[in-house]
Amino acid sequence: MAPPTQLTIATQAVNRLVKEEAYYHKEQASQEKRIQKLEEDIQNNSPDLDSNAEYILKQEKQALEETKAVFEPLRRKIADAVDKLEEQIAITESEGSGSEEELKKAKEAVETGKKIAQQENGA
Repeated sequence: MAPPTQLTIATQAVNRLVKEEAYYHKEQASQEKRIQKLEEDIQNNSPDLDSNAEYILKQEKQALEETKAVFEPLRRKIADAVDKLEEQIAITESEGSGSEEELKKAKEAVETGKKIAQQENGA
């Protein structure tokens, strides 16, 4: 089996970063749900509460802030990876060395990566 081309490697890098960004969105939603439930339990003085509920709430909020802080640097990484991928697409097209399927996947990755890189924090 032939080693992957630079175009394939660059495409995979963008796709991996896009998946990572999606994972962090899921993690953020999960953390927000846990915080909301904990706040409701504290407010309603739920009998299921742990004696450290206030501390746990504080820790959950801190974890949420840390997750939110990941987005901006990650979007910069995605933008950089998209730039590199666009360069690889240009090189591959000028050399006529890439397959149509490979170029199609690369262009799709560029579009997806650009959409994410342009999002605002908290979007």
